[in-house]
Amino acid sequence: MENIQKIIGSNIKELREKFKFDQKEIAHYLGVLRETVSYYENGNRNIPVESLVKLADLFGVDLADLYEEDFLTRESNKAFAFRKEDFDEKDLVVLAEFHKIVKNYIKMDTLGKQNG
Repeated sequence: MENIQKIIGSNIKELREKFKFDQKEIAHYLGVLRETVSYYENGNRNIPVESLVKLADLFGVDLADLYEEDFLTRESNKAFAFRKEDFDEKDLVVLAEFHKIVKNYIKMDTLGKQNG
């Protein structure tokens, strides 16, 4: 099994590339240096949980998904609805909040169907 930092870093890099963000944009969103994002993606530095939560929200995935090896390979049949065009920092925050709302709605809907 691969080092968990490398798995998380690889997933973040793949998601970032799918959404067509560069490291500088992600760094600005997280409030870190671009080099720090590079360290995260290469598995050379632990990522704080707060940053992982922000990234999961931004990319519209569950936090647990970032820890899964081959997560994106299994998820490749799902469409990534948002692609970067000319997003600024404010747009990233709004996108993350939107993804969080959608994830919560889906969870509530699923629970409602199970209990209904």
